[in-house]
Amino acid sequence: MRGPLPVHLQISEMLIREIAAGRLADGARLPPEREMAASLGIAVGTLRRALADLTEKGLLDRIQGSGNYVRARGDLLGIYAFFRLERIGGGGLPTAEVLSVEQLPKPAGLPEFGSAEEAHRIRRLRRLDGEPAAIEEIWLDASRAERLKREDLSESLYLHYRLALGFSIVRAEDRIAVAPVPDWAPAEFRPTSGTVVGFIERIAWADDGASVEYSRSWFDPGVARYVTRFK
Repeated sequence: MRGPLPVHLQISEMLIREIAAGRLADGARLPPEREMAASLGIAVGTLRRALADLTEKGLLDRIQGSGNYVRARGDLLGIYAFFRLERIGGGGLPTAEVLSVEQLPKPAGLPEFGSAEEAHRIRRLRRLDGEPAAIEEIWLDASRAERLKREDLSESLYLHYRLALGFSIVRAEDRIAVAPVPDWAPAEFRPTSGTVVGFIERIAWADDGASVEYSRSWFDPGVARYVTRFK
């Protein structure tokens, strides 16, 4: 899967995040399908594909003649399950714009991860519901991919790792702090270079137990919050 997620998966992921944030409560009845599709600006068939995805994940009861009812769960494993930034009011559909992809020697000062001396550095602008919310710098150990091309990357890197590179991210450790915005931040990101914002460092492990990725994210506290939930 390359480029943006298909529309039905975007809708599915948006609803998963709304359920996780509590904005769609357990047992809530969704609007009639035609009304809901019109409000989202999509075809009814596209909406039904999204609702079918939620039903398959056990997050929706579709009762013939009655409607579609939310089933909130503690294990909401959507495509963006590891993406912890949400709109200040909760939820928000994440999207990503790749700014650059380069293969470089691992800089001094980065935590140890992977086995290669080089890594693929991916810089991205992340949006929530279309509003710039964060910038990311991801370092993927070069042993996991001979090369990465910007045009091959999907909206979700973790989905790309699973479908194109043959491994899955199963565990991550985040460390939260504050840090100044780097000088490579694009103009769309509202906080200017040097402004102190929210900061996330992450080490991620693959399903074979190896640490394969280090990333750091700077997020705009006027747009987003870091959220994790325990149930």
